Amino acid sequence: MATEPTAVRKEEEEEDDTKPSAEDEDTGAQVAPIVKLQEVAVSTGEENEDVLLDLKAKLYRFDKEGNQWKERGVGTVKLLKHKESGKVRLVMRQNKTLKICANHLVLPTMAVQEHQGNDKSCVWHAADFADGELKDETFCIRFPSVENCKSFKDKIEEITESQAKDDGENEEATTAASLIERLTVEGGDNKEKPESKDAPSSSEVNKDDENEKPKEPEADK
Repeated sequence: MATEPTAVRKEEEEEDDTKPSAEDEDTGAQVAPIVKLQEVAVSTGEENEDVLLDLKAKLYRFDKEGNQWKERGVGTVKLLKHKESGKVRLVMRQNKTLKICANHLVLPTMAVQEHQGNDKSCVWHAADFADGELKDETFCIRFPSVENCKSFKDKIEEITESQAKDDGENEEATTAASLIERLTVEGGDNKEKPESKDAPSSSEVNKDDENEKPKEPEADK
C-alpha cells in the first residue's frame, strides 16, 4: 500500500494552519469599551503659588523618643510663594508616590544651620503640617552638592530677612495709625464747649448769691 509522501503531507498541514479559523475571522463589528474613562484634573494645591526654589534632596527628621535621625523621604524640595498673600512655604514630596514629607511656612524666626560640619547638609526647626496636624519638628536635609545646599540656605535667609523687614514696617505703620487716632480723640475732647444762651452769667450768679444771704438782725433800740 503506497504511502503519501511526507513532503506533500507537510505542505497540506501548513496550508490548513494558514487558513483563518472561525474565531479569527474579522466580522467588521466594532466593540465599545465597557467602561469609559474620563480625564480628571489632579490638584496639587500649588496652582496659586510661584516656585522660588526647586531642588532634589533627601530629608530626615529627628525622632525624640528614639534619639536618632530617621529618613523622611527622597524627592524634590520647593519654596513656594502665594500669589495673593505673599506667604512662603516649604514643601517636599517623595519621588514617584508624591507623598508629602514636609509642609510648613517659612517664618522670620526660621534659622537654617550647617549640620555638624557637613557642607552638603543643614538643619532647622519648624511647626510642620505634613501629617495633617501641626508638630514641632527638627529637620535635616542633604543635597547632592555643596552648591545646592548653599542655594537653599541663601534663599531661606533672603526670605526670612524680607519678612522680618515687612513685619517691622507693618508694626510701625500700625503704631503710627494708633497714635494719630488717639491724638484725634484727645483733641476733640479738649475743645471748649459754647455756653448756652439760657445759662446765667457769672455776675448774675454772684448777685443772686448776695440777695440770698440772710440779713443780720436789727439791734434793739
